Amino acid sequence: MASNRTKDMTVGNPTKLILLFSIPLLIGNIFQQLYNMVDTIIVGRCIDTDALAAVGLTGPMSFLVIGFVSGLTSGFAVLVAQHFGAKDEEGMRHCVGIIIILSVLVTVGVTALAVGFTRPLLRLINTPDNVFEQSYQYIVTIFLGIGATVLYNVLACILRALGDSKTPLYFLMVSSVLNIGLDFLFIMQFGLGVRGAALATVLSQGVSGVLCFIYIKWKFPILHLSKKDFCWDKKLALKHLSIGLPMAFQFSITAIGVIVLQGALNLFGSEKIAAYTAASKVEQLVSQPAGTFGITMANYAGQNLGAGRVDRVRKGVRQATILTLCFAVFGMLVMMLLGSQLTKLFIEGEDIAQVEGILAASKQYLKIVAAFFPFLFVIFIYRNAMQGIGHSLMPLMGGVTELVVRCVAAVTLPGMLGFTGVCLAGPLAWVSAAVLLGISYFIIIRKVERQYSK
Repeated sequence: MASNRTKDMTVGNPTKLILLFSIPLLIGNIFQQLYNMVDTIIVGRCIDTDALAAVGLTGPMSFLVIGFVSGLTSGFAVLVAQHFGAKDEEGMRHCVGIIIILSVLVTVGVTALAVGFTRPLLRLINTPDNVFEQSYQYIVTIFLGIGATVLYNVLACILRALGDSKTPLYFLMVSSVLNIGLDFLFIMQFGLGVRGAALATVLSQGVSGVLCFIYIKWKFPILHLSKKDFCWDKKLALKHLSIGLPMAFQFSITAIGVIVLQGALNLFGSEKIAAYTAASKVEQLVSQPAGTFGITMANYAGQNLGAGRVDRVRKGVRQATILTLCFAVFGMLVMMLLGSQLTKLFIEGEDIAQVEGILAASKQYLKIVAAFFPFLFVIFIYRNAMQGIGHSLMPLMGGVTELVVRCVAAVTLPGMLGFTGVCLAGPLAWVSAAVLLGISYFIIIRKVERQYSK
């Protein structure tokens, strides 16, 4: 019997369901961004500008690896949502058992590769010598804690696949508060510097994962597994991977483009790196509704496809697109009107000229990217809806398109336009991906409708 904490999204008003599912996700994502921002604020104010640059330039590397495992675990949960929508609880539990096995294997392999390639990658992206060691200390600690990230992401994605978006939020809020406390403890009391900030992130993520596990054991009998659920099923494992790997590579491919762009940015020195880091944190906070609606649509589309309700998938995508565009316009206004004030939270220093230079560059970045927010926001709707109905190839190609455009822009535009060229690289990639994914979605949904109408 399904727990009353699950949420069946195959019945009821799609707009209401999408909003009710998205609100806890949005709050959780904002909390996650806030504690990431607190990390950056504490580093920038309690250590120095070089430390801020050191943490900031590792962002693309973190996105490359953590994005890979996050995409993979999100993809794994698609079949769980489909089985839940089809009311196949036994098949759903077997899916979860195979997911656990795959997640352990992924954790070991990805951790070994990420740690081993950290130094060469930092050199490859032109990391300035004055911040190299701090960058290494921070990111290698994050990579050593990949297991904590996988634990939370797997369990949170499974809960969301069953329609429960609130429980992961509650534990993420606990994790956020814990992370802030550990930041102050490790950095200000123990003097661990940027490594302390990374350690705080890993430990707090691990705690949220453990809390999810305890809660599932306590409140979700539908997810109580037996020995038979862990019986290896090569066909099912390959099916999980066929959905998860394209989603993982989509994140990683996008991250490669960001790393190339970071390499171009690093040539402008630590002041511009610090500006880009601070402005990017503001952008990530304001753009949280985009990713939130994306996660919602993956679960909504997965459940409705499992129930054979392709008409509801199309209707949900249409209504979610309207909602996300409204949030995109709101985000544009926030970035343009309040971006400079938010950026000041990250900057502290006695060199007034340096601080003013950082703030000016940050303001320039925020104004440019804000103008392209509608393209960024719709990417998540189309991409995740296609993934939710089991079509991962075109979302992957959307990532490839972003990679190509961002890399070309990173190589050519900074030389012609300076820092403005760096600011334009991401938005141009968003436009190209949004066009491709929008066209692909309408072609694919028509094919799926024909399949289910037979």
